[in-house]
Amino acid sequence: MVNSNQKFDCNNNGYIPFDINRTNKENKSDGILVLQDGTYFLGRSFGAKETSSGEICFNTSMTGYQEILTDPSYANQIITFTFPHIGNVGINAFDEEGDTNSVAGLVVRQHPTNPNNWRAEQSFNDWLIANQIPGISGIDTRNLTKIIRKFDSCNALISHDPEGNFNILELKNKLNLHPKMNGLHLSSRVSTKTKYLYNQKPHSFIKTKFNESSDFIPNIVVIDFGVKKNILRNLVNINANVTILSEDTNIEAIKDINPHGIFLSNGPGDPAATARKCDILLKSILELKLPVFGICIGHQLLAISLGAKTNKMKQGHRGANHPVKNLLNSKVEITSQNHGYEVDKENLPKCFDITHISLFDQSIEGLRHKTLPFFSVQYHPEASPGPTDSSYLFQDFLNLMKLNIKNAKTY
Repeated sequence: MVNSNQKFDCNNNGYIPFDINRTNKENKSDGILVLQDGTYFLGRSFGAKETSSGEICFNTSMTGYQEILTDPSYANQIITFTFPHIGNVGINAFDEEGDTNSVAGLVVRQHPTNPNNWRAEQSFNDWLIANQIPGISGIDTRNLTKIIRKFDSCNALISHDPEGNFNILELKNKLNLHPKMNGLHLSSRVSTKTKYLYNQKPHSFIKTKFNESSDFIPNIVVIDFGVKKNILRNLVNINANVTILSEDTNIEAIKDINPHGIFLSNGPGDPAATARKCDILLKSILELKLPVFGICIGHQLLAISLGAKTNKMKQGHRGANHPVKNLLNSKVEITSQNHGYEVDKENLPKCFDITHISLFDQSIEGLRHKTLPFFSVQYHPEASPGPTDSSYLFQDFLNLMKLNIKNAKTY
């Protein structure tokens, strides 16, 4: 590690004091991470050599860094990886979860090495440069995580200078202009602009139950708030025709597809802000009374549309080792999670049953409407950290659509 964190003061006209590491060619401090309270870390730059700001968070996953960095739900965030070895297996096209690389940057302990994996198609550093994602290494990520945990929410800034001459006063002023996550509607940055079909099945590494029934091929409409590709693969895996529409779509465009079910995807930003922007669409969807399945922000949007509220969590849940209890069968699932908001349990509308809870903090992880065919989960069943503990949810969606056809009412 290059150095420990330091606190900004007003000496030296805003420039940091001389650092001996700047003269060490093997471990040169040409990068800086500045937190909102003025704490800064010096390190080594990699990836794109540019300045970027965002909400800083930490992810405890030991694998899946490419999936994390391409998850559209991380828009406008700087990710601290608590696992030290990031980038060592390189990059391959199949593992990308989104077409829009909207993450603001990443922080790691060890400088990325050349890839050594049979699936690698590109080096991690080259891929970051191509996607304009800045990184900084040599950071004491354990200490940084402890600092992040002190804040309810904290913005940060990554910057690069080949000589290591950083004016922290200038950088801190720039960081102060960056908005907080609360109130931000970000899904419009990552939602598709055009309608498209998806037909790729899950990776052969993941063994899940496949619906081979030829007597029912459901039409599923996905409302894209920042959908992950592996969610789409799991919908294809239940033998569905999957059509993806923008968050800016209207109810007539949905009706034209004659769907059997509607999926509300994951996505970034404040769910309350997204719910306000998409209020008419969401309420029109629910009025159809078709089966609705939501994941992550889709879970939150479903809840808000029926009268619930969401809260900003102190840290959020981000990792691949989160235990969730299924209250319907008393089983525990190991889940992958990425969210900074939660559905407020204290003011939950009576139309909902809680189906899943976090065993870390008892927060709501799953909901089911008591009378209508709506259900949702906060975590990511498609990410397979368990590895397939939660894949049954896609089969549940299929069964719900089959059941709904038996009692179908035309709209």
